[in-house]
Amino acid sequence: MRNVAVQMYVSLDGVMAAPEKWSFPYWTDDHEKYAYERLLAADALLLGRTTYETFAAAWPKRTDDTFADRMNSLPKYVVSSTLKDDLDWNNSHVLSGDVVGAVCRLKQQPGKDILLYGSQQLFNTLIDHGLIDDFRLWVFPIVLGGGKRLFQTDNKLSKFQLADTTTFSTGVVVLAFRPA
Repeated sequence: MRNVAVQMYVSLDGVMAAPEKWSFPYWTDDHEKYAYERLLAADALLLGRTTYETFAAAWPKRTDDTFADRMNSLPKYVVSSTLKDDLDWNNSHVLSGDVVGAVCRLKQQPGKDILLYGSQQLFNTLIDHGLIDDFRLWVFPIVLGGGKRLFQTDNKLSKFQLADTTTFSTGVVVLAFRPA
């Protein structure tokens, strides 16, 4: 059974929206190495529509880059009620309708992790159904004051166990949790 593994950037105050606007000043080679190792542990991406559209506008344009090559080669499963299955980014497939059932079926297939980036609404749906197995929260030492927060106020009670921490010289800390 495959795991759904989350890679999520959050500010100290829990904002996860638009990390491309605030995370880059903290990026180092060590961050890239860690992120690439997580990407290698996966053989599929799971994305919401907005994250997909942001990624699809950026990643295919990058070439001669091992990280981009890996991102571009993986199957991408996009949760959307508005997109059709003729997506431009290669190897992309729309999941619509029963998202929980579709993710359960993906998890039952053989393979590596299914990597979830961004996608707050999808994240919260999956957490409420107990479908996330590995949480990697990249906490950035910045307070944004406002914006879309990772956890919704109506989430079901969930408990987690700290599995690992990784600290970078820029003050970014990756907190790895598993469901308790």
